[in-house]
Amino acid sequence: GCVLVVSVIEQLAQWHNSTVKAAVERLCSYTPGKYQIICHMLCCIDKKMNADVVCHSLKLCKQDPGQPLCHLYPPPKVSYVFTFSKLLIKSFMGFPSVCTFPLLANLCEKIKYIIRNKLPFEDFDGDKFSTFPTLRGYHWRGRDCNDKNTTVYPGRRPENWDAESDSNCNGIWGVDPKDGIPYEEKFCKGADSQGVVLLGDSAGAHFHIPPEWMTVTQMSAKSFANLPMAFTNELDWPQFSEVTGFLNSTIGGWTDSLYLRLRRRNRCNHRDLQNISQNGIMYLPINTDVYFSFSLARNQLLDNPAIVIYATIGNDVCNGNRDTLAHMTTPKEMLSNVVQALQYLDSRLPNGSHVILTGLVDGRFLWDNLHDRYHPLGQLNRDITYSQLYSFLDCLQVSPCSGWLTPNETLRNLTSERALQLSNVLKEIARSEKFVNFDIFYMDFPLRQTAEEWHKMGGEPWQLIEPVDGFHPSQIAAAIGTDITWQKALQEWPQVLGKENPFNDQIEAIFKDQGGH
Repeated sequence: GCVLVVSVIEQLAQWHNSTVKAAVERLCSYTPGKYQIICHMLCCIDKKMNADVVCHSLKLCKQDPGQPLCHLYPPPKVSYVFTFSKLLIKSFMGFPSVCTFPLLANLCEKIKYIIRNKLPFEDFDGDKFSTFPTLRGYHWRGRDCNDKNTTVYPGRRPENWDAESDSNCNGIWGVDPKDGIPYEEKFCKGADSQGVVLLGDSAGAHFHIPPEWMTVTQMSAKSFANLPMAFTNELDWPQFSEVTGFLNSTIGGWTDSLYLRLRRRNRCNHRDLQNISQNGIMYLPINTDVYFSFSLARNQLLDNPAIVIYATIGNDVCNGNRDTLAHMTTPKEMLSNVVQALQYLDSRLPNGSHVILTGLVDGRFLWDNLHDRYHPLGQLNRDITYSQLYSFLDCLQVSPCSGWLTPNETLRNLTSERALQLSNVLKEIARSEKFVNFDIFYMDFPLRQTAEEWHKMGGEPWQLIEPVDGFHPSQIAAAIGTDITWQKALQEWPQVLGKENPFNDQIEAIFKDQGGH
């Protein structure tokens, strides 16, 4: 992170032919006020010292004994300046963690708690749904329509057909004055209403770092307008994601999602979505009861069934360890933990639900299509390729995937071999395991089909990958992947998608008349 920020400052100085101090001030003028503390930390950068030197001087990057010196740029010809180093360290150490202040300690603990357990920060009635967008709010789950009543939330079966109020937040309530029948009963009874739940990793959460944050030739205050929202969503964008996206994308491409398709199929499904994804998660933890009891909002007796997508598509083989193969999930571990997670789901999901297991991706696609391209940080001076970035992250032991983001072809192949083994475990589980409250299906992660479709549309393979991290599926890949998944479900598992509601037009008309949106 330090190297990225300092690199941007140095490039701003170069692009605008200014001093580094002026570049810092320029960057700070672009940044929302409460994020400007970085300006004071980086006030003393010298043009002769590249980002690696600055960040090692700050002790934000370090060289452990016996380990190589990690650097993104070639080592500078000038030596480290001791007094400069002391000045920067003193400047940096002068800003203690905000969490050490007594008035903020409890707030920090609450934020850690809700992120760890994937719960909304602002949820006054404790039903796990919120009226606030970020901090695990309605960008992640359907928006609550009454945050003072724990019996009102998206996804529940309507109470008394919602004749008097909207108990499931789908916007359909009241009684038709023509015949005295509640609208919910008239339009939604027997419509196979169901929600969508994603249990996933950072790809499911839709991790994205905007490239405009580090492309100095296009940088302006507008570039950082989304900074507060991105940080409070953990740099995830679930509101645009492949499974639970519901807003028009502002990060490139277009938004299409399983939720939007289900909502279009049956308007009664409005707001019934949950994205319970976490950056870095592998198979669901052994203590699944703890994981789900905090996170999953589904009452077996009171709520509608759900389509649950289980998609941890890479982290079981991806880690930043030097001996990466030794830290990959084994087929035996995968089998035990996934079956345990499914058994827990069987105890919580309403009868008539469905579970789709998604196989792991073949990540050789990443190196093959990106390694010799310039990263956004390297486009100004044509000096940093994805290969260099991967090597830098690997040296720091923070690579998102040492097994795939490597020049070692043998290691890339072995990583894909393990991914295939784990996918086969999921496929066998779907074939052989039976559960009381849901049926279970398997599908491969559709990366190859996505690339083929994008090629037909005139696109390039590298555009399917996030440009900053060079690892996650992009907005375009998510949208195309949605269509592929939907078409497969239509052809092979039509029962999963439920009926198409013949009353959708009437529902939209009533909803619009009532001022809904």
